[in-house]
Amino acid sequence: MEILKKPILTEKASILTEKLNRYAFKVDPRANKLQIKSAVEDMFGVSVISVNTLVVSGKAKTRYTKAGYVSGRGPKYKKAIITIKDGETIDFYSTI
Repeated sequence: MEILKKPILTEKASILTEKLNRYAFKVDPRANKLQIKSAVEDMFGVSVISVNTLVVSGKAKTRYTKAGYVSGRGPKYKKAIITIKDGETIDFYSTI
């Protein structure tokens, strides 16, 4: 099971990183906080202080087709917000 799927690089997540030294990741929905903490520490070599998780519900979507209006939902996902020790950083662009 791949625990960390991808980092979330939005404006809101960037503000969290700059002000509070927190990083956001999309994670496997079955992963718990201890698994997420160990995965981040192993992958990036940083000290994790805390892990907060939340499940983001899928966005409702509607579109007009020949058959009329078709409505559905986008997929839901689990998000983890990781707080790391002061003075440490995670560079997402060094592994490209």
